[in-house]
Amino acid sequence: MLATNRAKHNSERKRTYHESDKLLIGAIFLTIFLGLIALSSASSITAYSKFCDAYYFFKHQLFGLFVGMAVFLFLAKVDYRNWKNYAFWFLLGSIGLLLLVFIPGLSAHYGKARSWINVFGYSLQPSEFVKLSFLIYLSAWLEFRKEELGEISRGIMPFVGLLSVLAGLMILQPDIGTLSILAATSLIVFFVGGGKLTHILGIILVGIILFLVMLQIKPYQMDRIRCMINPDYSANDVCYQINQSLIAVGSGGVLGRGLGESRQKFMYLPEVSGDSIFAIIAEETGLVFGVILISLFLFIFYRGFLIAKNAPDPFGQNLAIGIVSWISLQAMINIGGIINIIPMTGVPLPLISYGGSAILSAMAACGILVNISKQTKRT
Repeated sequence: MLATNRAKHNSERKRTYHESDKLLIGAIFLTIFLGLIALSSASSITAYSKFCDAYYFFKHQLFGLFVGMAVFLFLAKVDYRNWKNYAFWFLLGSIGLLLLVFIPGLSAHYGKARSWINVFGYSLQPSEFVKLSFLIYLSAWLEFRKEELGEISRGIMPFVGLLSVLAGLMILQPDIGTLSILAATSLIVFFVGGGKLTHILGIILVGIILFLVMLQIKPYQMDRIRCMINPDYSANDVCYQINQSLIAVGSGGVLGRGLGESRQKFMYLPEVSGDSIFAIIAEETGLVFGVILISLFLFIFYRGFLIAKNAPDPFGQNLAIGIVSWISLQAMINIGGIINIIPMTGVPLPLISYGGSAILSAMAACGILVNISKQTKRT
Protein backbone atom coordinates (compact mmCIF):
# COMPACT_ATOMS: atom_id res chain seq x y z
CA MET A 1 0.00 0.00 0.00
CA LEU A 2 2.81 2.39 0.99
CA ALA A 3 4.69 1.61 -2.23
CA THR A 4 1.54 2.27 -4.25
CA ASN A 5 0.98 5.65 -2.56
CA ARG A 6 4.62 6.61 -3.09
CA ALA A 7 4.40 5.68 -6.78
CA LYS A 8 1.19 7.67 -7.12
CA HIS A 9 2.81 10.66 -5.41
CA ASN A 10 5.86 10.49 -7.68
CA SER A 11 3.60 10.23 -10.71
CA GLU A 12 1.66 13.32 -9.65
CA ARG A 13 4.88 15.25 -9.13
CA LYS A 14 6.11 14.28 -12.59
CA ARG A 15 2.89 15.46 -14.15
CA THR A 16 3.34 18.91 -12.63
CA TYR A 17 6.45 19.51 -14.74
CA HIS A 18 6.19 21.50 -17.95
CA GLU A 19 8.40 23.78 -19.98
CA SER A 20 10.32 26.40 -18.03
CA ASP A 21 9.61 30.11 -18.43
CA LYS A 22 11.50 30.86 -21.65
CA LEU A 23 10.76 34.58 -21.43
CA LEU A 24 12.38 34.72 -18.00
CA ILE A 25 15.42 32.77 -19.21
CA GLY A 26 15.71 35.01 -22.26
CA ALA A 27 15.59 38.18 -20.15
CA ILE A 28 18.21 36.84 -17.71
CA PHE A 29 20.70 35.87 -20.40
CA LEU A 30 20.09 38.99 -22.46
CA THR A 31 20.94 41.03 -19.34
CA ILE A 32 24.11 38.98 -18.82
CA PHE A 33 25.11 39.36 -22.49
CA LEU A 34 24.63 43.13 -22.43
CA GLY A 35 26.51 43.23 -19.14
CA LEU A 36 29.52 41.48 -20.68
CA ILE A 37 29.65 44.05 -23.48
CA ALA A 38 29.40 46.88 -20.95
CA LEU A 39 32.07 45.34 -18.70
CA SER A 40 34.55 44.83 -21.54
CA SER A 41 34.32 48.53 -22.34
CA ALA A 42 34.00 50.00 -18.84
CA SER A 43 36.88 48.05 -17.30
CA SER A 44 39.41 48.22 -20.15
CA ILE A 45 41.41 51.24 -18.95
CA THR A 46 41.56 50.18 -15.31
CA ALA A 47 42.44 46.61 -16.31
CA TYR A 48 45.28 47.74 -18.56
CA SER A 49 46.59 50.15 -15.93
CA LYS A 50 46.65 47.50 -13.17
CA PHE A 51 47.36 44.28 -15.08
CA CYS A 52 48.62 45.36 -18.54
CA ASP A 53 45.64 43.47 -20.00
CA ALA A 54 42.61 45.47 -21.13
CA TYR A 55 40.43 42.35 -20.94
CA TYR A 56 41.56 41.15 -17.50
CA PHE A 57 38.21 41.78 -15.78
CA PHE A 58 36.26 40.56 -18.81
CA LYS A 59 38.11 37.23 -18.91
CA HIS A 60 37.74 36.68 -15.18
CA GLN A 61 34.04 37.44 -15.43
CA LEU A 62 33.74 34.85 -18.20
CA PHE A 63 35.27 32.26 -15.90
CA GLY A 64 32.76 33.20 -13.18
CA LEU A 65 29.96 32.92 -15.72
CA PHE A 66 31.04 29.44 -16.82
CA VAL A 67 30.95 28.27 -13.20
CA GLY A 68 27.69 30.12 -12.68
CA MET A 69 26.21 28.49 -15.79
CA ALA A 70 27.01 25.03 -14.44
CA VAL A 71 25.35 25.91 -11.13
CA PHE A 72 22.39 27.45 -12.96
CA LEU A 73 21.80 24.32 -15.07
CA PHE A 74 22.13 22.03 -12.03
CA LEU A 75 19.69 24.01 -9.89
CA ALA A 76 17.27 24.47 -12.79
CA LYS A 77 17.06 20.68 -13.05
CA VAL A 78 16.90 19.70 -9.35
CA ASP A 79 13.45 19.93 -7.74
CA TYR A 80 13.53 23.08 -5.62
CA ARG A 81 11.52 21.34 -2.88
CA ASN A 82 14.59 19.24 -2.06
CA TRP A 83 16.29 22.30 -0.57
CA LYS A 84 13.54 22.58 2.04
CA ASN A 85 14.91 19.44 3.71
CA TYR A 86 18.19 21.25 4.40
CA ALA A 87 16.69 24.56 5.54
CA PHE A 88 18.25 24.48 9.00
CA TRP A 89 21.68 23.82 7.52
CA PHE A 90 21.22 26.78 5.21
CA LEU A 91 20.61 28.93 8.30
CA LEU A 92 23.77 27.66 10.00
CA GLY A 93 25.61 28.15 6.73
CA SER A 94 24.43 31.78 6.55
CA ILE A 95 25.81 32.53 10.00
CA GLY A 96 28.99 30.57 9.34
CA LEU A 97 29.68 32.40 6.09
CA LEU A 98 29.38 35.79 7.79
CA LEU A 99 31.73 34.67 10.59
CA LEU A 100 34.45 33.71 8.09
CA VAL A 101 35.35 37.35 7.42
CA PHE A 102 36.49 37.75 11.04
CA ILE A 103 39.01 34.89 10.92
CA PRO A 104 42.61 36.22 10.76
CA GLY A 105 44.49 34.96 7.72
CA LEU A 106 41.27 34.27 5.87
CA SER A 107 39.72 37.73 6.04
CA ALA A 108 40.51 40.27 3.32
CA HIS A 109 40.18 44.03 3.87
CA TYR A 110 39.22 46.50 1.15
CA GLY A 111 39.10 50.03 2.46
CA LYS A 112 37.10 50.20 5.69
CA ALA A 113 35.19 46.98 4.99
CA ARG A 114 36.23 43.40 5.70
CA SER A 115 33.50 41.68 3.70
CA TRP A 116 35.75 39.31 1.75
CA ILE A 117 37.80 36.19 2.33
CA ASN A 118 40.77 34.84 0.39
CA VAL A 119 40.50 31.22 -0.75
CA PHE A 120 43.38 29.81 -2.83
CA GLY A 121 44.18 33.28 -4.13
CA TYR A 122 40.56 34.12 -5.02
CA SER A 123 38.46 36.70 -3.21
CA LEU A 124 34.96 35.67 -2.19
CA GLN A 125 32.25 37.78 -0.58
CA PRO A 126 30.29 35.48 1.78
CA SER A 127 27.39 37.91 2.19
CA GLU A 128 26.49 37.42 -1.48
CA PHE A 129 25.76 33.74 -0.81
CA VAL A 130 23.91 34.54 2.41
CA LYS A 131 21.23 36.31 0.37
CA LEU A 132 20.24 32.96 -1.11
CA SER A 133 20.99 30.61 1.80
CA PHE A 134 18.96 32.66 4.30
CA LEU A 135 16.18 33.10 1.76
CA ILE A 136 15.86 29.31 1.43
CA TYR A 137 15.68 28.90 5.20
CA LEU A 138 13.21 31.77 5.62
CA SER A 139 10.93 30.42 2.87
CA ALA A 140 10.81 26.99 4.53
CA TRP A 141 10.34 28.48 8.01
CA LEU A 142 7.43 30.65 6.86
CA GLU A 143 5.70 27.67 5.25
CA PHE A 144 6.08 25.67 8.48
CA ARG A 145 4.85 28.56 10.68
CA LYS A 146 2.19 29.84 8.28
CA GLU A 147 -0.69 29.41 10.75
CA GLU A 148 1.25 30.97 13.64
CA LEU A 149 2.70 34.09 12.01
CA GLY A 150 0.03 36.28 13.59
CA GLU A 151 1.34 35.38 17.05
CA ILE A 152 4.11 37.59 18.39
CA SER A 153 5.96 34.80 20.21
CA ARG A 154 5.74 32.31 17.34
CA GLY A 155 5.91 34.64 14.36
CA ILE A 156 7.40 38.11 14.43
CA MET A 157 9.79 37.67 17.37
CA PRO A 158 11.69 34.62 16.01
CA PHE A 159 11.84 36.33 12.60
CA VAL A 160 13.30 39.51 14.10
CA GLY A 161 15.73 37.47 16.19
CA LEU A 162 17.10 35.57 13.19
CA LEU A 163 17.37 38.69 11.07
CA SER A 164 19.08 40.58 13.90
CA VAL A 165 21.85 37.98 14.16
CA LEU A 166 22.68 38.34 10.47
CA ALA A 167 22.28 42.13 10.62
CA GLY A 168 24.68 42.39 13.54
CA LEU A 169 27.36 40.41 11.70
CA MET A 170 26.94 42.57 8.57
CA ILE A 171 27.13 45.81 10.56
CA LEU A 172 30.41 44.66 12.11
CA GLN A 173 31.98 44.20 8.65
CA PRO A 174 30.42 46.77 7.80
CA ASP A 175 28.30 45.89 4.76
CA ILE A 176 25.28 48.15 5.01
CA GLY A 177 24.39 47.83 1.33
CA THR A 178 23.99 44.05 1.43
CA LEU A 179 22.20 44.32 4.78
CA SER A 180 19.63 46.72 3.32
CA ILE A 181 18.90 44.29 0.48
CA LEU A 182 18.70 41.27 2.79
CA ALA A 183 16.42 43.09 5.25
CA ALA A 184 14.09 44.48 2.58
CA THR A 185 13.86 41.14 0.78
CA SER A 186 13.18 39.30 4.04
CA LEU A 187 10.36 41.69 4.92
CA ILE A 188 8.76 41.19 1.50
CA VAL A 189 8.96 37.40 1.87
CA PHE A 190 7.61 37.61 5.45
CA PHE A 191 4.62 39.60 4.21
CA VAL A 192 3.96 37.26 1.26
CA GLY A 193 4.37 34.28 3.57
CA GLY A 194 1.51 35.47 5.78
CA GLY A 195 3.05 38.01 8.15
CA LYS A 196 0.92 40.86 9.50
CA LEU A 197 1.35 44.27 7.89
CA THR A 198 1.27 45.97 11.32
CA HIS A 199 4.18 43.81 12.46
CA ILE A 200 6.16 44.69 9.33
CA LEU A 201 5.52 48.41 9.79
CA GLY A 202 6.71 48.04 13.38
CA ILE A 203 9.95 46.43 12.21
CA ILE A 204 10.50 49.23 9.69
CA LEU A 205 9.99 51.86 12.40
CA VAL A 206 12.45 50.13 14.74
CA GLY A 207 14.87 49.74 11.82
CA ILE A 208 14.75 53.48 11.12
CA ILE A 209 15.45 54.26 14.78
CA LEU A 210 18.40 51.83 14.87
CA PHE A 211 19.71 53.32 11.62
CA LEU A 212 19.67 56.80 13.16
CA VAL A 213 21.52 55.47 16.21
CA MET A 214 24.11 53.84 13.93
CA LEU A 215 24.69 57.20 12.22
CA GLN A 216 25.63 58.63 15.61
CA ILE A 217 28.01 55.74 16.32
CA LYS A 218 29.53 55.73 12.82
CA PRO A 219 29.14 59.32 11.59
CA TYR A 220 31.01 58.67 8.32
CA GLN A 221 27.89 56.83 7.14
CA MET A 222 26.08 60.17 7.31
CA ASP A 223 28.34 61.46 4.53
CA ARG A 224 26.44 59.34 1.99
CA ILE A 225 23.19 61.07 2.90
CA ARG A 226 24.89 64.48 2.80
CA CYS A 227 26.25 63.69 -0.67
CA MET A 228 22.79 62.73 -1.90
CA ILE A 229 21.28 65.97 -0.59
CA ASN A 230 24.16 68.15 -1.77
CA PRO A 231 26.81 66.60 -4.07
CA ASP A 232 28.91 69.78 -3.67
CA TYR A 233 29.24 69.11 0.08
CA SER A 234 32.67 67.53 -0.44
CA ALA A 235 33.02 67.22 -4.20
CA ASN A 236 36.70 66.24 -4.19
CA ASP A 237 36.57 63.86 -1.26
CA VAL A 238 33.58 61.95 0.18
CA CYS A 239 31.24 63.00 -2.65
CA TYR A 240 33.79 62.44 -5.40
CA GLN A 241 32.29 59.20 -6.70
CA ILE A 242 28.74 60.49 -6.93
CA ASN A 243 29.89 63.67 -8.68
CA GLN A 244 31.83 61.70 -11.27
CA SER A 245 28.85 59.38 -11.72
CA LEU A 246 26.54 62.31 -12.38
CA ILE A 247 29.02 63.75 -14.88
CA ALA A 248 29.10 60.41 -16.71
CA VAL A 249 25.32 60.00 -16.78
CA GLY A 250 24.72 63.63 -17.79
CA SER A 251 27.31 63.64 -20.57
CA GLY A 252 25.74 60.53 -22.11
CA GLY A 253 22.59 62.42 -23.04
CA VAL A 254 19.86 60.59 -24.89
CA LEU A 255 21.93 58.41 -27.23
CA GLY A 256 25.32 58.36 -25.50
CA ARG A 257 28.87 59.13 -26.62
CA GLY A 258 29.17 55.75 -28.32
CA LEU A 259 30.26 52.30 -27.16
CA GLY A 260 33.84 52.46 -25.90
CA GLU A 261 33.89 56.28 -25.92
CA SER A 262 33.53 56.93 -22.18
CA ARG A 263 35.80 59.58 -20.71
CA GLN A 264 35.01 58.90 -17.08
CA LYS A 265 36.49 55.39 -17.26
CA PHE A 266 39.93 57.01 -17.75
CA MET A 267 40.62 56.80 -14.01
CA TYR A 268 38.15 59.55 -13.11
CA LEU A 269 35.26 57.42 -11.85
CA PRO A 270 36.12 54.78 -9.21
CA GLU A 271 34.79 51.21 -9.37
CA VAL A 272 33.87 51.36 -13.07
CA SER A 273 33.73 47.57 -13.26
CA GLY A 274 31.75 47.24 -10.03
CA ASP A 275 29.06 49.39 -8.48
CA SER A 276 29.66 52.35 -10.89
CA ILE A 277 29.24 50.39 -14.12
CA PHE A 278 25.77 51.79 -14.82
CA ALA A 279 27.28 55.30 -15.00
CA ILE A 280 29.60 54.16 -17.81
CA ILE A 281 26.70 52.38 -19.54
CA ALA A 282 24.68 55.60 -19.42
CA GLU A 283 27.63 57.67 -20.65
CA GLU A 284 28.37 55.42 -23.63
CA THR A 285 24.86 54.33 -24.65
CA GLY A 286 22.67 57.11 -23.27
CA LEU A 287 19.23 57.38 -21.75
CA VAL A 288 17.56 55.09 -24.30
CA PHE A 289 19.70 52.06 -23.51
CA GLY A 290 19.59 52.87 -19.79
CA VAL A 291 15.80 52.68 -19.89
CA ILE A 292 15.98 49.39 -21.82
CA LEU A 293 18.25 47.92 -19.14
CA ILE A 294 15.96 49.04 -16.33
CA SER A 295 13.00 47.59 -18.25
CA LEU A 296 14.81 44.22 -18.41
CA PHE A 297 15.08 44.12 -14.62
CA LEU A 298 11.43 45.09 -14.27
CA PHE A 299 10.48 42.36 -16.74
CA ILE A 300 12.47 39.79 -14.75
CA PHE A 301 10.55 40.88 -11.65
CA TYR A 302 7.24 40.59 -13.53
CA ARG A 303 7.96 37.06 -14.72
CA GLY A 304 9.14 36.09 -11.25
CA PHE A 305 5.99 37.54 -9.73
CA LEU A 306 3.87 35.38 -12.04
CA ILE A 307 5.93 32.33 -11.11
CA ALA A 308 5.42 33.07 -7.40
CA LYS A 309 1.71 33.61 -7.93
CA ASN A 310 1.32 30.21 -9.60
CA ALA A 311 3.86 28.28 -7.50
CA PRO A 312 2.57 24.86 -6.39
CA ASP A 313 3.28 25.42 -2.69
CA PRO A 314 4.01 28.21 -0.16
CA PHE A 315 7.72 27.34 -0.09
CA GLY A 316 7.99 27.88 -3.86
CA GLN A 317 5.92 31.05 -3.64
CA ASN A 318 8.09 32.53 -0.89
CA LEU A 319 11.32 31.54 -2.60
CA ALA A 320 10.30 32.88 -6.03
CA ILE A 321 9.14 36.27 -4.75
CA GLY A 322 12.26 36.51 -2.60
CA ILE A 323 14.63 35.84 -5.50
CA VAL A 324 13.09 38.36 -7.90
CA SER A 325 12.69 40.95 -5.13
CA TRP A 326 16.39 40.58 -4.28
CA ILE A 327 17.58 40.94 -7.90
CA SER A 328 15.25 43.77 -8.93
CA LEU A 329 15.59 45.65 -5.63
CA GLN A 330 19.38 45.46 -5.76
CA ALA A 331 19.33 46.75 -9.34
CA MET A 332 17.15 49.70 -8.36
CA ILE A 333 19.32 50.50 -5.32
CA ASN A 334 22.47 50.44 -7.47
CA ILE A 335 20.98 52.58 -10.25
CA GLY A 336 19.27 54.90 -7.76
CA GLY A 337 22.62 55.55 -6.07
CA ILE A 338 24.35 56.24 -9.39
CA ILE A 339 21.78 58.87 -10.41
CA ASN A 340 21.68 60.24 -6.84
CA ILE A 341 18.03 59.71 -5.94
CA ILE A 342 19.06 57.55 -2.96
CA PRO A 343 22.36 57.37 -1.01
CA MET A 344 25.07 55.37 -2.76
CA THR A 345 25.47 52.01 -1.02
CA GLY A 346 28.22 50.28 -3.00
CA VAL A 347 26.17 47.23 -4.03
CA PRO A 348 26.89 45.73 -7.48
CA LEU A 349 24.47 45.79 -10.39
CA PRO A 350 23.22 42.17 -10.47
CA LEU A 351 24.13 40.03 -13.49
CA ILE A 352 26.26 42.90 -14.85
CA SER A 353 28.89 44.18 -12.40
CA TYR A 354 32.24 42.43 -12.11
CA GLY A 355 32.47 39.94 -9.27
CA GLY A 356 32.57 36.16 -9.08
CA SER A 357 30.61 35.88 -5.82
CA ALA A 358 27.85 38.17 -7.05
CA ILE A 359 27.39 36.50 -10.44
CA LEU A 360 27.56 33.00 -8.94
CA SER A 361 24.95 33.67 -6.26
CA ALA A 362 22.65 35.47 -8.71
CA MET A 363 22.82 32.64 -11.27
CA ALA A 364 22.24 30.04 -8.56
CA ALA A 365 19.11 31.94 -7.50
CA CYS A 366 17.95 32.22 -11.12
CA GLY A 367 18.44 28.46 -11.56
CA ILE A 368 16.12 27.77 -8.62
CA LEU A 369 13.61 30.26 -9.99
CA VAL A 370 13.62 28.50 -13.36
CA ASN A 371 12.98 25.17 -11.63
CA ILE A 372 9.97 26.65 -9.82
CA SER A 373 8.69 27.95 -13.17
CA LYS A 374 8.66 24.36 -14.47
CA GLN A 375 6.19 23.38 -11.77
CA THR A 376 3.78 26.32 -11.68
CA LYS A 377 0.07 25.60 -11.74
CA ARG A 378 -1.53 25.90 -15.16
CA THR A 379 -4.25 28.55 -15.37
